[in-house]
Amino acid sequence: MELTPLTAISPVDGRYRRAVQTLADYFSESALIRYRVLVEVEYFIGLVNLRLPQFKGFDKKMKGPLREIHQGFSLEDAQKVKRIEAVTNHDVKAVEYFLKDKFDALGLAAYKEFIHFGLTSQDINNTAVPCALKEAWTAVMAPALEGVVADLVGKADAWKKIPMLARTHGQPASPTILGKEIYVFVERLMKQQALLRTVPFSAKFGGATGNFNAHAVAYPEIDWPAFADNLVNSVLGLDRSRVTTQIEHYDNLGAFCDNVKRINTILIDLCRDVWSYISMDYFKQKIKEGEVGSSAMPHKVNPIDFENAEGNLGVANALLEHLSAKLPISRLQRDLTDSTVIRNIGVPLAHALIAFKSLSRGLDKLILNEDAVRADLDKNWAVAAEGIQTILRREGYPKPYEALLALTRTHERIDAAAIGRFIDGLDVSESVKDELRRITPETYTGIPSF
Repeated sequence: MELTPLTAISPVDGRYRRAVQTLADYFSESALIRYRVLVEVEYFIGLVNLRLPQFKGFDKKMKGPLREIHQGFSLEDAQKVKRIEAVTNHDVKAVEYFLKDKFDALGLAAYKEFIHFGLTSQDINNTAVPCALKEAWTAVMAPALEGVVADLVGKADAWKKIPMLARTHGQPASPTILGKEIYVFVERLMKQQALLRTVPFSAKFGGATGNFNAHAVAYPEIDWPAFADNLVNSVLGLDRSRVTTQIEHYDNLGAFCDNVKRINTILIDLCRDVWSYISMDYFKQKIKEGEVGSSAMPHKVNPIDFENAEGNLGVANALLEHLSAKLPISRLQRDLTDSTVIRNIGVPLAHALIAFKSLSRGLDKLILNEDAVRADLDKNWAVAAEGIQTILRREGYPKPYEALLALTRTHERIDAAAIGRFIDGLDVSESVKDELRRITPETYTGIPSF
């Protein structure tokens, strides 16, 4: 069966393919091969720069054509590598043989045994994957997340003067400002974004067991750790883990996954809050012509974007949790479990990207129903009790909390008139009574600092 969005097993490559197709440039099989080619080529050029005797006749003008192998890497090239792999049954060795063919075509056959010289597969994989991850996050994921944050900043600013009934434990509580409640998520996200920027994209590069055994025996005079530091840190833009086994220890990748998971968790919290506000009629949603909310109930306009985002964020977090828990564990100097697991690194990011886009779409659809927000405040005058009893405490009034408790802790509705009668009956000065009368559900909003 031909693979199409309709025949794909994963919804990432099926239903949601259009939303995440930019990630294919970083996490597809073809992309992984391209990043492996990048590392192999840059490593070879690094060897050339060492001026080893074996490279005495190497024409340095060939560095450009060599880099063109990965810069111009095509789907046809990837298919050639896969055909070689069908014979070798080894994916990295297939890349090596592919490059040897390229060297033959470029007239560099005399140097082709220095492709993959002294390396193990993980020197390639553990640099290719973080290269892909770093570029994907920088080019695709971070801008999408920043778009959500910008949307939230815009909403917070638009609603910075809208008083709203707060709900703690789901019950009416001291009023707040709608814009401030939105900005709570902005601050949380910004802090996590800043924290994520401190996590290095780490890579391993040190031979079969991390000790440069083959390199050192062939060229003992070369400072191979310094060579690897320059290649990984300066050329590839990663952060080399200096003391490793055969594989990268993945601790920083685990930290990255956990950090993204926290960002997703904050967004799940946002989804559920906005969903609740929509159910309370605080928000209406823009209606798209031709769109149907329910197969049975024509009137419905469901909060589908927030539900879609919440679901995809949950899937992403489940996978990120596995990646961060599994990858740092490897038996002795290496087992193969990380290889199959890390191939899925793009899947949780794809689900997160679907969610980011759904959130932006959903936030754009929100229409504030200010009448419903104000009506809810007006139905809950009991929330003014906190402010009233606090002023009475200041004035030395006897047992003010208990007085308000007797008034408000009831199943009867407390309205403006009931609060007014209570204030009128207090044994305090008229100026204090006037101060108390100015406390209303709409004015008792504190100092929203955002």
